[in-house]
Amino acid sequence: MTVAVRSFAKINLGLYIGAARADGYHDLRTVYQTIALHDVIRVNVGRGSGIEILCRNKDPRVPLDSSNTCYRMAERVMDALGAKARVSIEIEKRLPVQGGLGAASSNAVATLFALELALKKKLSGTTRLRIAAEVGSDLPLFLVGGTTLGVGRGEEVYPLPDLPSVPMVVATPGIGVSTPKAFADWDALIASGAELRSAVPTQTWTGEDARRSTNSDQLTRSGASDRLFEVGCALSAWLSGLPNTGASAKGGSRAGNILSDLVRTGIENDFEKVVFPQYPELRDIKGALERGGSSYASLSGSGSTLYGLFRSPAGAAKAASRLRKQGLKAVATTTLTRQKYWEKIQDC
Repeated sequence: MTVAVRSFAKINLGLYIGAARADGYHDLRTVYQTIALHDVIRVNVGRGSGIEILCRNKDPRVPLDSSNTCYRMAERVMDALGAKARVSIEIEKRLPVQGGLGAASSNAVATLFALELALKKKLSGTTRLRIAAEVGSDLPLFLVGGTTLGVGRGEEVYPLPDLPSVPMVVATPGIGVSTPKAFADWDALIASGAELRSAVPTQTWTGEDARRSTNSDQLTRSGASDRLFEVGCALSAWLSGLPNTGASAKGGSRAGNILSDLVRTGIENDFEKVVFPQYPELRDIKGALERGGSSYASLSGSGSTLYGLFRSPAGAAKAASRLRKQGLKAVATTTLTRQKYWEKIQDC
């Protein structure tokens, strides 16, 4: 039986990096947001044993062996379900590799969903989360979808009130940014004594505001610094609709007000501080998105993908067309709410 599942991408609405931990990871605070761009994962389960990885439009950076996240996921799912079969996983690549859109992580979670459907067996929510966190840091977000707070090394996820569908442009330069190197560059920057902004401005947020969005006690479990704790509270409170994210009396959209608040609070991606000096062309693309009318533009993850959020689909389409005329790969799309994420995941 063959099952096809959409493997949606994500962006990061702000990403703050804490100190390196004893386990080699860093504490993080970020808001993950799923978007409509996607790969397609096709899983076939048949007689025999073993796991096979295939890739359409093959990119040499996509491994076809046991190092592939889909392979590692399939091993764990089959073991957890007590199932024995030959599993063939075909990855139809549409998302960039090493682009900061979470493609490999999303592919792995799509493999989990497809295997459950093909085998007509379902894992518990707890087992899903455990397996996802074992395979990679940002896999659990794809078990939630929509707008999600990520803490710890990114694997602790908490659903937030959903950001409404927002028009956007995604620009994918032909550059691959290594996440481990980006973290190493960040550590070197910190070691150099560089001054960093302490956190997102939090004077407008109160402890009660943060608790209304997500349990602030949970944010301290990984021993995060004061900077990351404040950022977590600010990000979660911002997306909970405080203070001005509801529809305005003049009929303005909730999305428009959220974009205004996002800019006002100064939420940013720490990776830009180390990636832009290495790849100045990425800074230029961010500038082009802003000049093209984006209300908010940012690197996603460690890059190299950049995105811009717009107030209208027409504005996003116009900006994407302008970027393509400049020789850049750019596409207009939208953010994806949690409801739409789950509705469309099998709509292949």
